[in-house]
Amino acid sequence: MSVPADVRAEVLEFLHQEAELLDDGRLDDWLGLLTEDVSYAMPIRLTRERGQEPALSVEMQFFQEDLATLRLRVHRLRTDFAWAEDPPSRTRHFVTNVRVAAGPTPDEVDVRCNVLVYRNRGASAAADLISGERRDRLRRVGGAWKLARRVFVPDQATLGVDNLAIFV
Repeated sequence: MSVPADVRAEVLEFLHQEAELLDDGRLDDWLGLLTEDVSYAMPIRLTRERGQEPALSVEMQFFQEDLATLRLRVHRLRTDFAWAEDPPSRTRHFVTNVRVAAGPTPDEVDVRCNVLVYRNRGASAAADLISGERRDRLRRVGGAWKLARRVFVPDQATLGVDNLAIFV
């Protein structure tokens, strides 16, 4: 079911604002974009023969988080124990092919988009690329859109990164 053009524009603005907060390292502000009951997951993609299902693991995930664990991750990044992010990553989130549909309630929309995350660290010329599809549910809370659910489906079955300490 389609959504009005003004809702689509608001969703696009939300996604652009979120990408900016993540890329600028403003993670406390990013946490403010999440609902209290947020679900944030990245299932493992399975390589199957044509026609075999499922294409995603239902038993294993790269991460499965809620607001408490996301807050903990953000807090940990400010400590001396976040070795995977010292020096901090520089990221750029490219969000494209956004599709917005009505959600299960009048205050929710389901959003699918393609995302490419570029990451570089230190003085190295090497960079990581993580691509995939985000399957989000946004909920209007107090007049503002907030992320209630994110499932990031990676394009790769094996991620070619040293760690996954960034947010997708």
